[in-house]
Amino acid sequence: MKKLINEPEAVVDEMLDGMVAAHPELRRLDGTEVVVRADAPVDGKVGIVSGGGSGHEPTHAGYIGDGMLDGAAAGQVFTSPTADQLSEMIQACDGGEGVFCVVKNYEGDVMNFETAMEMAEMEADTEVDYVVTNDDVAVEDSLYTSGRRGVAGTIFVHKIAGAMAHQGGDLSEVKRVAEKANENVGTMGMALTSCVTPEKGEPTFELGDDEIELGIGIHGEPGTERTEVMSADEVAEHLTEAVLDDLDLDEGAEVVTMVNGMGGTPLMELYVVNRRVQQLLDEHGLDTWDVWVGDYMTSLDMMGCSITVLEVDDELKELLAYSVDTPALTVADEE
Repeated sequence: MKKLINEPEAVVDEMLDGMVAAHPELRRLDGTEVVVRADAPVDGKVGIVSGGGSGHEPTHAGYIGDGMLDGAAAGQVFTSPTADQLSEMIQACDGGEGVFCVVKNYEGDVMNFETAMEMAEMEADTEVDYVVTNDDVAVEDSLYTSGRRGVAGTIFVHKIAGAMAHQGGDLSEVKRVAEKANENVGTMGMALTSCVTPEKGEPTFELGDDEIELGIGIHGEPGTERTEVMSADEVAEHLTEAVLDDLDLDEGAEVVTMVNGMGGTPLMELYVVNRRVQQLLDEHGLDTWDVWVGDYMTSLDMMGCSITVLEVDDELKELLAYSVDTPALTVADEE
């Protein structure tokens, strides 16, 4: 499989160097795979950090900036960052008001973040709290997880926690809104093809030309079923109905939706999926407040998509609409 890389083992290091070269508002901590705001720590503000294995870009470092993350740690491809590096990130982002960690539910991520938070508390007396995101409605347990996986709905949690911190919310207020978002969001994904990791250079799982996998994880973990190729409308219906069934929303509820590309799907096809998603929401009597379509949390070059639905109230809408300026997401100030 062709890849635009040099040496497979250098991909993450070279990616991060290229990223900070493109975005001078970011800087890399020396000797680490941690990227933070260039002006970190920001005095008087709760620091918001996240991290995980590489291969999901623009997650996580793409969301560093005003109104969202202060730092992100990148592990090797599909591998959790080490506790040492996570601790360095937490300490580098502590502006005196504590640090809040957004952790996706994968055993390695949770274990290393918990260790890192203890280290930061012991070494630097940093006040730390966290949320573990688990929005994937497809499977209860999976490879690498006990409980549901944390997937694209995590980006909404980044946005909401980041906005609260930027507005001056303290650590408890940031945790409250992050947990509210996590409790009201659901996601389900599917794959048309496997992803190909740089080191293996071959598909991580086999999927026939006439097959798709429903409920796929962002590392290629098994989903709920393999089936014959479905149309875009059929895929949208299967994923959306599963998410809505899990959320059990009342008619008239307001929602934000995300059609997220897995990395190898043209935007044209994501919009085709979104067309049917919005029709389904109308049929359920739901009120779509905002729509996100694009590549927010990918799986290298996997072809496929995920669909996320977040129920919102006035507080979450205000935080989602709050201005943000990051390499991967911009929301302008309202006039």
